[in-house]
Amino acid sequence: MIPLILYEIPSKLEGNYWSPNPAKPRFVLGYKGLPFQLEWVEYADIASRMKEIGARQNKFPDGRELYTLPVLSDPNTGALVTDSWKIAEYLEETYPDKPIFSNKSKGLILAFDTAASNLWKAAITFPLLRSSEILNERNAKFFITAREAGLKEKFSEFSPEGPKRDEHWAIFERAMETCKEWYDSLEGKWLMGDVFSYADILIATRLFWFKRVLHDDEWEKIASWHDGRWGTLLADVERECNVV
Repeated sequence: MIPLILYEIPSKLEGNYWSPNPAKPRFVLGYKGLPFQLEWVEYADIASRMKEIGARQNKFPDGRELYTLPVLSDPNTGALVTDSWKIAEYLEETYPDKPIFSNKSKGLILAFDTAASNLWKAAITFPLLRSSEILNERNAKFFITAREAGLKEKFSEFSPEGPKRDEHWAIFERAMETCKEWYDSLEGKWLMGDVFSYADILIATRLFWFKRVLHDDEWEKIASWHDGRWGTLLADVERECNVV
């Protein structure tokens, strides 16, 4: 089998990895045991590189169309797939061993994805602020400009120290309390009880993002909530998905 190619965004961090959306297909590929290689694309070069390979743009709810990562190229089938959810669907349909949408759960997990994203939506500017700090100067400038346009908010207003940052922390804590309730609703290790699924990957890759871009003390604060549950969950999912 020819290795698949996953287009990823580099950083100044050791190992490069940081972005939650490319992490989703990377975790799926690891879970399914599929051979793949990474091609790193600088944030400022995403549009030009994706045009070059013929990838499609991603359409956002507000009508904008942009070139984004992740993109997956499968030389075994000729497929070129944009967007983490569509990549997950493609991998499940094309390589059904070790399913991530067990028991016909894809529709429910799609709804769960929306619900989970909404949990953190009001505080998302805080990790975006930290994300800009782990990019080189050229990419950080591009990243900030793009986020200001999307959020319609100046970078200096993303998450300043003080009441706004405190509110972001309060939102994070409430979000993790809701996640705890979801995990506690069934017996077993995962959101579907004893069945590992893409829903667990969705939670874990958000935690992965926080761990990579937040300052150490900030991540330790989140990881320690609920008796250290979230640091443990991330480690468990990474083992399940053969992530190193």
